[in-house]
Amino acid sequence: MTFVFVSGDLALDFAGTLKWRREAPEELLVAPADAAQWAVEAGILTVGPEITPDELVHLRHVRETIYRLAVATLSGERWRKADLDAINELANGPLPAYTLSATGLARTGNAAVIACVAARAAAELLADSGNLVLRECGRQLCTRLFIDRSRTVNRRWCGMEECGNRIKAAQYRARKSAG
Repeated sequence: MTFVFVSGDLALDFAGTLKWRREAPEELLVAPADAAQWAVEAGILTVGPEITPDELVHLRHVRETIYRLAVATLSGERWRKADLDAINELANGPLPAYTLSATGLARTGNAAVIACVAARAAAELLADSGNLVLRECGRQLCTRLFIDRSRTVNRRWCGMEECGNRIKAAQYRARKSAG
């Protein structure tokens, strides 16, 4: 599986591993190997760790905690204390082990490292949320969150490939049929 990183932030990309939350949720972290692969593709680790089914469940809980905090921020709601406490605890967990060799830098770790790095990214994102434009994708079915860093700050969808092109094509068809 190849994951999509369109949110502009590691924590939001992690939250995006559950797609289409409103109508027909699509879980991208189906198996423990998927979580390991996501960590490699996200640049957290260079080698995917062995992850147990229980650790996968925990990583999904971390993801949902991040999502709830980001959605609360987006809608101007207060954060749930339990979510805030969980992120604060996780963010102080283990970090990747770095090993430099003649062949390059290896970053290794386990599921706890993935949870910690994602929680740290969420803490940094949410601490700076007043200086960022956080949005939800404008495609009705999509629930991906992203940071709008566009020059004109008017980005409406998470990414062109999955949502932007479909929105633009639908708008084009609507104009053609109206005119």
